[in-house]
Amino acid sequence: MANQEVQIPVVDPNDPYAIPATMPSSADRNPRSFEVTDFAIPTHKQDDWRFTPVERIAEFAEVFEPADKLNVELSMLDGSDVPATVVLKKITKSDKPAGTVSKPNDRVSAVEWNSGNAAYSLHVAEDVVSPIVVKVTGTSLELDSFHLVITTDANVHADVVVEHEGQAKLAEGVEISTGDFSEVSTTFIQEWSSNSKHVGNHRIHVGKGAALRHSVVTLGGNLVRIRMDQDFGGEQGDLNMLGIYFAEPGEHIEHRTMVVHNAPECKSRVVYKGALSGKGAHSTWVGNALIEPTAPGTDSYELNRNLILVPGAVADSEPNLEIENGNIVGAGHASSVGRFDDEELFYLMSRGISEKDAQKLVVAGFFNELIEQIGIPAISEHLMNTVNARLEK
Repeated sequence: MANQEVQIPVVDPNDPYAIPATMPSSADRNPRSFEVTDFAIPTHKQDDWRFTPVERIAEFAEVFEPADKLNVELSMLDGSDVPATVVLKKITKSDKPAGTVSKPNDRVSAVEWNSGNAAYSLHVAEDVVSPIVVKVTGTSLELDSFHLVITTDANVHADVVVEHEGQAKLAEGVEISTGDFSEVSTTFIQEWSSNSKHVGNHRIHVGKGAALRHSVVTLGGNLVRIRMDQDFGGEQGDLNMLGIYFAEPGEHIEHRTMVVHNAPECKSRVVYKGALSGKGAHSTWVGNALIEPTAPGTDSYELNRNLILVPGAVADSEPNLEIENGNIVGAGHASSVGRFDDEELFYLMSRGISEKDAQKLVVAGFFNELIEQIGIPAISEHLMNTVNARLEK
């Protein structure tokens, strides 16, 4: 019998789904581009925007001239002088390292990139003892943009806190690139006025053997939507993404995470928790994790918990996991939406604690684990005080 040549299937570019092993990743199929016209105007029919009240962010869908009404300040949390190895400088978007951590991944992030040419670069060259604070204060409800690039050298240990407060209508782009074998934490706090809007995009690159703790705390704003996309620069990277949010009546708070495991033996943990109080309070969390064929030894997990404090609030929670590699340590996800545990409240009230104080204790316990993981005592105390003040209302 004559030898027959083995026929290897070749994917048809016009039908990539004909052969499942060659089909594109559904979790990460969106284009990446600096061009606004490469993205459609957001509508509810698009998967990435179906939970978002797009009519409330229509002004962020077209390129605009920034009002330049933001105040940006650099300091150290303990009040000490800023070390010479920590440099915040104003650059243009055509200057490196701006635009080096991936490309915009949706319409509003491309609009931010093309609205104005100014950017800020924060570079950390050596270890710092006290957390670095970048304070962004909005002073106007005119449309504004802010682009921040955070880079660290190899082997650096540093904490960076970015605080947002005041009033603003802000399109924000953040690029984070950590050096190999560094240990870095970045904490982004949104405490906007009740009439503010904030549409943000974080693009994150974790260096080889590096550890990054990326925390997002959203405690104020009429509408806040932050999307985060991440990848690894080499094996044995460690990513810990934490999120805390509190939505009040009429507020929409949305967080979207996209973790891409593209290198061997990397670990990721995504844990987001939110509380919602009152009619019209709306939160959205969409967590995506993609484990590519190039990432054996991956260990990944994502979790979202939502606590409804008062009837009338709505929480959307959608974890997504796509695995393209059978050689992994573990991968999983979970989410929940629920109200106060009646047994917990009954137990506390049976000990003489008022219902209001009992609710505060339950919420404090709900958030406490994540707040402590931020690892900055002064920030943790401030956040708990802010949450308690919300509960007093």
